[in-house]
Amino acid sequence: MLETLLQPFQFPFMQNALLIALLVAPPTALLSCYMVMKGWALMGDAVSHAVLPGVVLAWMTGIPLIVGAFGAGMTCALLTGYLSHNSRIKQDTVMGVVFSGMFAVGLVLYTSITTNEHLDHVLFGNMLGVGRADLWTAGLISAGVTAFILLKWKDLLLHAFDPAQARASGLPATFLHYALLSALSLCIVATLTATGLILAVALLVTPGAIAFLAVRSFGRMLVVSVVVCLLSMLAGVYASFFLDASPAATIVLILTGLFILAFVRRMAQTRAASRRVGTDSAF
Repeated sequence: MLETLLQPFQFPFMQNALLIALLVAPPTALLSCYMVMKGWALMGDAVSHAVLPGVVLAWMTGIPLIVGAFGAGMTCALLTGYLSHNSRIKQDTVMGVVFSGMFAVGLVLYTSITTNEHLDHVLFGNMLGVGRADLWTAGLISAGVTAFILLKWKDLLLHAFDPAQARASGLPATFLHYALLSALSLCIVATLTATGLILAVALLVTPGAIAFLAVRSFGRMLVVSVVVCLLSMLAGVYASFFLDASPAATIVLILTGLFILAFVRRMAQTRAASRRVGTDSAF
């Protein structure tokens, strides 16, 4: 029985998958809290889809894929910000137009070239095919993004809640804005191999949403989101071995299940509080 439970740890590809899960969970979880509080959930979705043309162009020109992915992600974020500030169109509408347009460009570029590369690995990830270079890339990016967020978490929090107040307080609001966008693009690059473009958005939204429902202070929200993301990623990779399923999809299913549980728990707490208020008012 014990030998069966420990069997996944005996294979190098499973060890690498578990290791990259440990690497990408903290920065994506921390960043997801700011995505939720700032209302940028669609921004993560937009950037994750928009990196596709950058990946294809990088492959065509022979430069590292992460360079193309980061460049395309930042282009999407900057273009979205420019259009939303210089037009009457709301930001969510602009993001929908920009990310769908860039994703379509990536698909057209991909189908126009002759290659043996499979698009499925770019879209859905390949955690079981993670190599040493992928681990180093994810580790360096994760360390930098995590350090930045931990050092500036209070400044980023004020900027997320009230950019005008952050500017009035002397904080570099413009720097914080673009630093957050850069961290978002870097996190998507770090998760490119692990979860792919489509499923990366779940790591940038769901942990923060679960923590938002579970606790009331932002400091605890950061901690809970990291714990939830770490446990979900490790459990998803481990369970996928026995289920013979995609590790990335299994992780997202676990996160979705935890979100539903957190939502039901919060609803029960709200109803219980309403009953107590009603009972007190009756007296």
